Amino acid sequence: MDLELKNKVALVTGSTGGIGFATASLFAGEGAAVVINGRSQRRVDEAVKRIQLEHEGARVKGVAADLGAKEGFELLAGAVPAVDILVNNLGIYQAKPFTEIDDEDWRLFFEVNVLSGVRLSRLYLPKMLEKNWGRIVFISSESAQQIPVEMIHYGVTKTAQIALARGLAEMTAGTNVTVNSVLPGPTASEGVERFVQDLAKSQGIDAEDVEKEFFRTMRPTSLLKRFAAPQEVAAMVVYVCSPKASATNGAALRVDGGVVRSIV
Repeated sequence: MDLELKNKVALVTGSTGGIGFATASLFAGEGAAVVINGRSQRRVDEAVKRIQLEHEGARVKGVAADLGAKEGFELLAGAVPAVDILVNNLGIYQAKPFTEIDDEDWRLFFEVNVLSGVRLSRLYLPKMLEKNWGRIVFISSESAQQIPVEMIHYGVTKTAQIALARGLAEMTAGTNVTVNSVLPGPTASEGVERFVQDLAKSQGIDAEDVEKEFFRTMRPTSLLKRFAAPQEVAAMVVYVCSPKASATNGAALRVDGGVVRSIV
């Protein structure tokens, strides 16, 4: 299927690895011009080279900027003044008891997970509306609907992203601009893979056994019973950013492996 993304300019934040990188790579494969973003210039350069190797003739550039800070936003805004597609993928997570999550933790999580997307949407959405075409996607999480007790601050920011996406979608009524959120379930990102490998090594067991135990005890409602590959989530993101998905707006789209039992 041709997703009609040739010559579209797509910015994916936090895209040097995991879901972000997989999404950027799929965009490049569809002929879009892609902007990679990360905090480290080395990681950004490596991601750009990987995509160029994966897709001959790919149009891809990188901007190293910490979008969890206003200064980083201003740097990226100067380098990329307009886009057709914005994927707000940047996010952090941390397991921590609620009583130990101090004000600074809360501020950091909102700065990175929520305000980074607020700032970029505030910059790009008016230009999309003026042009009468554009796509914004927030990468939320199933944790937005099932707040994990081990990282409540993370879950709250993921819920906020869904509300933000829906509110922005209301501004697009009657246009060819859409704003949606995508809710991945447990996904084999670099951080998750490192955690699983380290835990397996410390316990003297196979990584497969760690994964099985995780879904038996931590996410027993999963129907997938394994970590999703980043590419499986990216496929949904890239589709909803395409002209083919023009009737999908203001939606919270789950790619959670069936972890959430709700039917709505």
